[in-house]
Amino acid sequence: MPPIGKIILINGPSSAGKTTLALETQKQLAEPFLRFSFDLFIDSHVLPRHQIRNGTFDWAAMRPNVFRGLHQCVRALAETGNNVLFDHIIETQANLADLAQTLSALDVFLVGLHCSLPELERREAERGNRRSGEARADFETVHRLTPYDLELNSEDPVEDNARVLIEAWKRRSGVRVLGKR
Repeated sequence: MPPIGKIILINGPSSAGKTTLALETQKQLAEPFLRFSFDLFIDSHVLPRHQIRNGTFDWAAMRPNVFRGLHQCVRALAETGNNVLFDHIIETQANLADLAQTLSALDVFLVGLHCSLPELERREAERGNRRSGEARADFETVHRLTPYDLELNSEDPVEDNARVLIEAWKRRSGVRVLGKR
């Protein structure tokens, strides 16, 4: 059986640059990491978005199970020997509790990615594929739920942030368990 993989979890509001940081970090790492994200479910048309949008399917009812499954996917990837860069939005205490339980006993390095509200709102508008106000709602909640192993600002150059992240990750002492810092 392969050794258990490691997880770098990047948490931040919508439009903070989590995917950009994950991709740059993946590029700079000296060992293979798979990038995983809820956006992959959207981009790959995993979700029945048409029926969610037209009200046939209730997203509020589906959402908890979809996110529990997403968290289970990250665990399965790590348990089968894959290192994982997981860019995510930890929105609620329940979401954090599920993540902590699902990823318990795995090596999770938790990174908080910050960005000023004006810049988040500018990026959200520029992207055009997010609901207006999503970034503001996330800005007010996501960084209040748990301490981090490392905090970065996405308004700094992404190449520098990736280098800082990798160096901090290399310097970590022992296995880090999510929710137990």
